[in-house]
Amino acid sequence: MFARLKHFPTGLTCLSALIMVFTSLPVTAQDPSGEDIVKHCAYKYAGDDQRTKLSIILRDKEGNERKNIYLRLWKAYNGKDQIEDKMVLFTQYPPDAQGAAFMRWSFVPAAGKNADQWIYLSELRKTRRVSIRDPGDSFLGSDLTYADISPRAVDQDKHKFLKIEKKGDAEYYVVESVPKEKKPLYSKKITWFKKTKDWSGCVTSGIIYYDPKGELLKKQSITWQKIGDAWLWKKVEVENVQTKHSSVFEVSEPEVNVGLGDELFTERSLKRGYSAP
Repeated sequence: MFARLKHFPTGLTCLSALIMVFTSLPVTAQDPSGEDIVKHCAYKYAGDDQRTKLSIILRDKEGNERKNIYLRLWKAYNGKDQIEDKMVLFTQYPPDAQGAAFMRWSFVPAAGKNADQWIYLSELRKTRRVSIRDPGDSFLGSDLTYADISPRAVDQDKHKFLKIEKKGDAEYYVVESVPKEKKPLYSKKITWFKKTKDWSGCVTSGIIYYDPKGELLKKQSITWQKIGDAWLWKKVEVENVQTKHSSVFEVSEPEVNVGLGDELFTERSLKRGYSAP
């Protein structure tokens, strides 16, 4: 998930303002195609594995908040046995949920199937397999869906480079992505990618999503942190403009390429828990 998406300017209001005050620059024949931009900017190296703390704050339309904090373990499998990556979340907060855990195995798009998921309920001392009936369902109650955090191949969408937009000293590629499937979750997405002197620093900075009817659905902003050669989310904010619900993801205490073993991503590990060495 969080490896790909899987981070933007500070705040959703900032994203809205950022979209409004951009200055458009003319497109030239030397500019890259939409597909090239997505290939280079949307898929960044996330490390071979990660150990981080993940905080998720959920806010309803009345402003009520609910916060959860997890120890997050993630490991890339890069298509081995059709697995893209594996992730485990061990609940640290709230106190009455400590001991609960969640595990997800994501598959490469070519596998053509939803992720495998498990939850461990500490009060029952039981692990349950959780099926994903609809990829559009909410991930952990947030405004990101299971589809949003799942791998998506470049060729699953038609990408159109719209323009370059400038704000202050920064420039952004703006790309429209339209799904090729018959009944997509979104009719289209518009993504802002930060333009840098070479592709190495080009990352996703903002996304706006449109529902199947073509109406604006939600806005997402992302800021990143770089650990060595790996790119990780630092803060992600998502607002559903139709429901007025919003989510904030914050990744802290990042460690990359720590050598996490396969045994950590098993049902046994969910029950046993995890203590960092």
